[in-house]
Amino acid sequence: MLTLARFAAAMSLAVSLSPNSGVAETITSARYTDPTTRYDHGILGDAVEWGALEVTLDNATKRRFILPDTLVFEDTSPRLADLDQDGSPEVIVVESSLTRGARLVIYGPSGRLAQTDHIGRKNRWLAPVGAADFTGDGRLEIAMVVTPHLAGRVELLAYDGTNLKLIAATTGFTNHRIGDQLIAGGIRNCDAGPQIVLAQMPWRDIGDSPMVALELQGVMLVPMPFAVPFTDDNVAKAQACALSPE
Repeated sequence: MLTLARFAAAMSLAVSLSPNSGVAETITSARYTDPTTRYDHGILGDAVEWGALEVTLDNATKRRFILPDTLVFEDTSPRLADLDQDGSPEVIVVESSLTRGARLVIYGPSGRLAQTDHIGRKNRWLAPVGAADFTGDGRLEIAMVVTPHLAGRVELLAYDGTNLKLIAATTGFTNHRIGDQLIAGGIRNCDAGPQIVLAQMPWRDIGDSPMVALELQGVMLVPMPFAVPFTDDNVAKAQACALSPE
């Protein structure tokens, strides 16, 4: 059975933006539809994933992208971000293959724009963190955690309008525990610029895990510890610039 929390997240937590009449076919909101049980991973606490993505455009048109039976959207909610800063947002989602695991995909008003490779094995997942201008070039880069329950590989990806390019990576950090219905952590943008707020692995139900901020320095993601553990409340304070790394 689809849990109420995941249903609400997919149906009502999709970001909405104000219509922009100066840009053709601007996406204003997105949500997952068509619940499906064809993938038996259950990493988000139940056996139900999504078979379609629905986007709404600024002219009130709705457009649906239906996946083949070999794929699902294994995710909490689509994320809207203007990755190239052209005034029209893209949609960031997680697609999972029934045999090759997850990949990160960027959608536009007409469908897929770019994607990473699948992780390569069934039941291997990735958890997006968010997007921000980490490099200072005026475009937004995407942060994600690949296999957050295994290696905890943090990757920072740049989107050039056609491809997703890896610009920095590190391991040993996470934003999700098996069975959690939501993805934790996020991005803070305070005096030092954008930083990725994550838990140092291992992060379990019992006991505290250190909270860290990963900052892009050159081509390296450098961790800076907080003096407080990784909790939802502390993450919110860090994002509000009320907490800073030591």
